[in-house]
Amino acid sequence: ALLTGLMAPFASAIDYEGVEPITLEAAAGLLIDLDTDQVLYEQNADGQRYPASITKIMTALLTLEAVGRGELDLSTVVTVDAAALKDLTSDSSTANLKAGEEITVHDLLYCLMLASANEAANILAMTVCGDIPTFVERMNRRAEELGLSDTHFTNCTGLFEDAEHYTCAYDIAVISRELLKHEFVRQYTTLWQDTIRSGEFGLTNTNKLVRHYNGCTGLKTGFTSTAMYCLAASAERGSVEYIAVILHGETSQLRFDAARTLLDYAFANYTLVMPETGAPDVPVSLGKAASVRAVCESSGTVLIEKARQKELSAVYELPEKVDAPVAAGQLLGTLRYVAGNETIASVPISAAESVCATMSSEERSTK
Repeated sequence: ALLTGLMAPFASAIDYEGVEPITLEAAAGLLIDLDTDQVLYEQNADGQRYPASITKIMTALLTLEAVGRGELDLSTVVTVDAAALKDLTSDSSTANLKAGEEITVHDLLYCLMLASANEAANILAMTVCGDIPTFVERMNRRAEELGLSDTHFTNCTGLFEDAEHYTCAYDIAVISRELLKHEFVRQYTTLWQDTIRSGEFGLTNTNKLVRHYNGCTGLKTGFTSTAMYCLAASAERGSVEYIAVILHGETSQLRFDAARTLLDYAFANYTLVMPETGAPDVPVSLGKAASVRAVCESSGTVLIEKARQKELSAVYELPEKVDAPVAAGQLLGTLRYVAGNETIASVPISAAESVCATMSSEERSTK
């Protein structure tokens, strides 16, 4: 296992000794640990594909980010614009919202994440940005900010098949991770059923894992005749949470079975541990303080095979002493997590504060 790298959203997949490999019955798939961003399984993960309604993960993300910035509130009441209903096919997923109807942003998110309602996506886009094209521009800009080189959107629903509307399993996992940072989204994605219009209209989650998989926290399904059956699934047990992405499953049940296979694989074989990270103080030569406090630059959480958990130890690589002056944040050394003879992960160790010299370099050279 590796700690998150600074140059890439996820660490590369690794084959672990003692962990049985798995096969996936889908065109593409990805499994990541949400805490360390470690890839545990990948299959055609960077292949561009049409995402269908998984598109709505980005729609939900931009909506909640707008809420987070204070640009709108979950209790904001929105009047449904007829433009949001235009071109929606009768057989597409909807919440049967009508032009002129009033509905809160909160309930629109229910419609979006449970029933995959296409008009809800359009209404939210218009609420956040004023019109759908501007919202789509923001979707693509956000994808660029997240470093997603294999993603481009032309709509906010995923309903309309377009050669310029595509993403990949890897990018979907990144967007899903960002969405799950908004803890409030779990109030939508973990529900099996709910209602809107004061209980008059029922909504059922399209993600069957919410009802049938222990610890499922979401996230979103998708289907068109081109995309076939897609799923971004997340599940949490204890302190561990994983995201499994399935693209182009041949049947609806197959996508759920494939996601279950990935999640079962993760929960059965891996665990998160946090070894001791209390780095020892480093002595300072010619300083106004005798030592400097050393701190690890990350939490030090490590994903490791359960069979090797007891082997894990922390090895501090620090100098016997450092010369003053020492600047706060100055790199002092490294903490390595070791299992057997293998380095599992490395964490930089830096100075927690500054330590001034007892005299300047000029004074020392004079003496």
